[in-house]
Amino acid sequence: MWSDESLRESASRVAPAATPPNQKVSPMSSGFLKVERLAKAYQAARPVFADVSFEMSRGEFVCIIGHSGCGKTTILNVLAGLDTASSGNVFMDGREVAGPSLERGVVFQGHALMPWLTVRQNIAFAVKSRWPDWGKEEVKAQVEKYVAMVGLSHAIDKKPSELSGGMKQRVGIARAFSIQPKMLLLDEPFGALDALTRGTIQDELMGIVRQTQQTVFMITHDVDEAILLADRILLMSNGSDTDSGYRPGGLVEMVSNPLPRERTRAQLHHLDGYYELRNHIVDFLVSRAKAH
Repeated sequence: MWSDESLRESASRVAPAATPPNQKVSPMSSGFLKVERLAKAYQAARPVFADVSFEMSRGEFVCIIGHSGCGKTTILNVLAGLDTASSGNVFMDGREVAGPSLERGVVFQGHALMPWLTVRQNIAFAVKSRWPDWGKEEVKAQVEKYVAMVGLSHAIDKKPSELSGGMKQRVGIARAFSIQPKMLLLDEPFGALDALTRGTIQDELMGIVRQTQQTVFMITHDVDEAILLADRILLMSNGSDTDSGYRPGGLVEMVSNPLPRERTRAQLHHLDGYYELRNHIVDFLVSRAKAH
């Protein structure tokens, strides 16, 4: 069991730090998020990926797809400030990402809830970390708003052990949204859920994103999930050995989703352009991503 002191210490590690005097400022750009020539190498001669560059607009939902080992999670962790790239830069809202910040909310596949706290307390802990000067009623209102948004008002005073896997993930999503981050980063948040629960939460996530106009970067292995949720889909290749030597993985293609943004799961496969888009992504994964 953690003490109150250790919890406060944990909060301090994720609280926004003051802008360092040597922090870079992005050159003028239309992109809310700007990723410039990002690379990551654990062995100097064999980078996992290299020269990854892309931009995201405010309010855009982008999914990234690629086989295991291509570096998707590393890129997300760099965007979150939880890891550093070997080279390249990331700018969000005009300033360099140089460490963790509550301006970026992260949801992983594991819900990461504190088991000794209720749903209300788990989310309140995040809200109080974000706004330490808020009074009890302000915190209470913020918590209840986002718990209601994910349909869990009836379970607000239950502990994680009393919740299903899908409910725990909803709490994680509510907690991330409750701190009103400028950007939400999702690392396969529905990967461990059954198909029915996954579909339900996808619908809820879409509704919340449309309501809040949240900017979202998401990793997924599910092609239909990407087509359902994303405005754009980034296709990423693995590193590979070629006749001319080792070639790092990287961003191969950025695919715009041509389907109506108000699409639903039920109508997805009836929409013109769905099968062409799906086949294009599947063909990339099968023949061009170079999984190994």
